[in-house]
Amino acid sequence: MADQDTADSNVATEEQEYAYNVKIEDLGPATKKIVIEIPEDRIKEKLAEQFKELRGQAAIPGFRPGHAPQKLIEKRFATDVKDQVRRTLVSESYEQALEKNNLSVLGEPDFDNPEAITLPDSGAMNFSFTVEVQPDFSIPDLKDIKVKKPKIEVKDENVDQAMQNLREQQGALMPVEDRGVQEKDYLLADVHVKENGNIVAHQHDAQIVSRPGRIGGIQIDDLDKQLEGQKPGETRTIKAKAPETHPNEALRGKDVEIEVTLKDLKHLELAELNEAFLSDLGFKDEAELRDALREQMVERITYDVQQALREQVSKHLLDSIHFELPAKLSTKQADRVVNRRAIELMQRGLSREQIEANIERLRAGADEEAARELKLFFILQKLSTDLGVDVDEGELNGRIAMLAAQRGRRPEKVKQDMAKDGSLTNLYLQMREQKALDKVLESAQVEEVDVPSTPVEEKKD
Repeated sequence: MADQDTADSNVATEEQEYAYNVKIEDLGPATKKIVIEIPEDRIKEKLAEQFKELRGQAAIPGFRPGHAPQKLIEKRFATDVKDQVRRTLVSESYEQALEKNNLSVLGEPDFDNPEAITLPDSGAMNFSFTVEVQPDFSIPDLKDIKVKKPKIEVKDENVDQAMQNLREQQGALMPVEDRGVQEKDYLLADVHVKENGNIVAHQHDAQIVSRPGRIGGIQIDDLDKQLEGQKPGETRTIKAKAPETHPNEALRGKDVEIEVTLKDLKHLELAELNEAFLSDLGFKDEAELRDALREQMVERITYDVQQALREQVSKHLLDSIHFELPAKLSTKQADRVVNRRAIELMQRGLSREQIEANIERLRAGADEEAARELKLFFILQKLSTDLGVDVDEGELNGRIAMLAAQRGRRPEKVKQDMAKDGSLTNLYLQMREQKALDKVLESAQVEEVDVPSTPVEEKKD
């Protein structure tokens, strides 16, 4: 029994964690400076362990493995061993400092004078670094939170509009020769944006649809009226004000003139609703197609309503939880915000061009929005943890399969691409947050409310 007790004591000694000397200073909101001291005895202990391990493995001419003189081993491998021990001690003490002080670090640490972090010939090794950490806050009681649920009904006229959109998508562009521009015509034009008479941007052979929309990166709500009657060869000048979020900084908030020189004009001839049209889409008759369109719209509305409820809970959390973000938002966190927004837009069925336009606006002038998104990210991650919510592999693969179907791609290929660009992790986080919000909604007080009667249209790329 004495031998067994000795063995248990040795195991306990080996498993006991070494406690490093750590000092933590506050450098502002959610920002810490950590100073670590590695005592001389710990350095010597690690060096001895590494040399001992190396001696048993090193193959040195003239000596059997494990029998080379210790001094020879130390002389030959001193530089490599010291570098390895330095990395081990820095990593080990860094992880311990975070774990023992419950610090959830954002991004990578910023080491002070990293070139000077070397093993000294004698004495202790000291180093310090700055980290941005998860803000400290608590989630309020969300039991019986009140939310308003929009009451939306898919009516026959909504299905009619969806059918119209489908016929437009399947239609053909036909040349126009006997008139000028009308609403919803398709234009091929050269566009020049001028500020104070100087051309600051241009696009040749721009494709424009005569309806409210963006031209030259500027929203023109009456674009169809501005271009009405224009014929090929003619130039129209539109006066507008560039938004504060325009991608071109020189144009932000400026009064500009947009010259549109029409080169070609076409109108969209709707696809005929006949047997061939229905057969190509995989339907036996018009009634079956209308049922499919109605079901698709109900699915989308159900998702949108649930999202509206989630947003109400999110707003409540943002309004009731107060903390300061790190003074310096890391690039990684800012990119995560943008990436998450792209995934949301992708799931709503927007085209790549529409997604890029939205992301550009987010990057261009949305510091406040990015800060809000980042604050909400911290809150929802903590909410997910507090509620014990997680997303399993099957749920993640199911969402990827849905995204792949929208894009007409193979799910495994979509998953590989998302893993490469980092969006797979963000998709997991977003799904986890949605599950946490849905769990809160399970006990919420829901009031159904009418919404203004407006057409519910299918999205068009």
